[in-house]
Amino acid sequence: MATQSFSIAEARHDLAAVVHQLERQPRIQLTRRGKPVAVLLSLHEYERLTTSTQDFWSTYATFTANVDLPDLAIDPQLFTEDRDRTTGREMNW
Repeated sequence: MATQSFSIAEARHDLAAVVHQLERQPRIQLTRRGKPVAVLLSLHEYERLTTSTQDFWSTYATFTANVDLPDLAIDPQLFTEDRDRTTGREMNW
């Protein structure tokens, strides 16, 4: 579903309609002079984004419990050239 867009003036003029629209879709984009400047979120979308997050280790544990890594048959050589092995730049404190 494409994100619907309203100018700030339109949203201000008909806030009730914008809120009703948010009950049917997760987000609405607000524009100023035709350029996107903000996004309004439905309560459902806001709660989805803010309450369902887990820390890295919990997410990793869930992943490894649900995915059999050996079954993926990932060749370890795949990652040998991706890591930058330089020491980085010197910092003067």
